[in-house]
Amino acid sequence: MTPLIEVRDLVKHFPIRKGIVFQRQVGAVQAVDGISFDINEGETLGIVGESGCGKSTTARLITRLLEPTSGSISYEGRDISHLSRQELKPLRRDMQVVFQDPYSSLNPRKTVGTIIGEPFIIHGIEYDTAKRKRRVQDLMEQVGLNPEHYNRLPFEFSGGQRQRIGVARAIALKPRLVVADEPVSALDVSIQAQILNLLRDLQRELGLTIVFIAHDLSVVRHMCDRVAVMYLGKIVEFAENEQLYDHPRHPYTGALLSAVPVPDPRLAREKHRQVLVGDVPSPTNPPPACRFHTRCPKFVAGHCDVEEPLLEVKEGGNIAACHYPLTDEEIASRVPTAAA
Repeated sequence: MTPLIEVRDLVKHFPIRKGIVFQRQVGAVQAVDGISFDINEGETLGIVGESGCGKSTTARLITRLLEPTSGSISYEGRDISHLSRQELKPLRRDMQVVFQDPYSSLNPRKTVGTIIGEPFIIHGIEYDTAKRKRRVQDLMEQVGLNPEHYNRLPFEFSGGQRQRIGVARAIALKPRLVVADEPVSALDVSIQAQILNLLRDLQRELGLTIVFIAHDLSVVRHMCDRVAVMYLGKIVEFAENEQLYDHPRHPYTGALLSAVPVPDPRLAREKHRQVLVGDVPSPTNPPPACRFHTRCPKFVAGHCDVEEPLLEVKEGGNIAACHYPLTDEEIASRVPTAAA
């Protein structure tokens, strides 16, 4: 079966220019640097990592909100990497985004009915005002909003309600792919579960494929079928959900999981917390070879800083880019729930 989305050797570098009149490029921010993965229809793929690792840039490249520097993005076997704006317009119906900030992603001067109904106007669907209003009100009810609030402005809604408006706008055209870019990070904890459950319910109802971007590993475990872990523009590990959480092979993944709070006091006492030393290196000048070697507890001089590890299958089926992947004993100390 052909994946819905195929990404191969995808690169996005943002040039750094100097000068006022005659600007010249003096460097580049290597936001995404040669990543490859597939997205299967109907699944939820999670992308996790620290801030600045390239998660959101990857999302914008997949949906062609950004032009890739090199590499390819295929949708149902068709290369869409360099399609023009006009050629992309029919595909926009199939690919939609739920943005991180429910405050800035909505036009404060437009009513909720206009915001949710705008995709129909842009794509020439249901021009009749009465029909469009009924469809918008159906969408509002579908995401848990009161249809009678059709003429209200965004400032009259809470943060969670605004994010529901964003979800309604995203599903208006019945897309096949929805990219959720940290959709709950700006919301209160009490509201987050409601939005996550809404996305899961809509996925079952509409057959959506979801790319879910987050830095909260607990949320990703709840939502996703497979997970890609990114570090400094690279994918360092890729695995099925439970396999990644119970048996991480890359030291960076192990460090991320060791920082997740454990509700059981007994397991919390058994858990070894792996604290990463130093800061994330600059994406304008990343370390040579393995980009994680400057912070890695398993660093071996003359190897990790000389030879770049390949992203290949490790023990247990995880795909990881590491010369010295975690052993089962190391995993048990960092993720005690796997051994419990």
